[in-house]
Amino acid sequence: MDVDNTPVEKLMSTTLVTTTPGTDIAEAANTLLDDGIGSLIVLDGEGQLTGVLTSTDLVTVVSTDQPLHTGTVADYMTEEILTISSTATLHDAAVKMIREDVQHLPVSEDDNGIVGMLSATDLTAQLMYMGSSGTD
Repeated sequence: MDVDNTPVEKLMSTTLVTTTPGTDIAEAANTLLDDGIGSLIVLDGEGQLTGVLTSTDLVTVVSTDQPLHTGTVADYMTEEILTISSTATLHDAAVKMIREDVQHLPVSEDDNGIVGMLSATDLTAQLMYMGSSGTD
């Protein structure tokens, strides 16, 4: 798999775990732990992307003066969402993640909305595989 020419859709995760802005933050944290994932896609009542909640966002929950386990996803989610097209290359995704200092990129398709998630972990694992085996 060539990073310069391989589309994001070849590496992205297509099993999307979603939540809503009104979900209790403790419930969202449990979902991340139970599913072994680093981010949740936040959808509004019409199924539109409104944010992303990452494990990094949950650090804010612990580091604030608020009592633990209070608030909703909307209180802590990232609202300025960066996405990437499913047809963009893995190289483009890596550059975007580095420039914008993000670890997760929701993957979009024009007609279908959000169709996947690409994480820095996905990219790192692929690059390590390519470097260790000498194959795609």
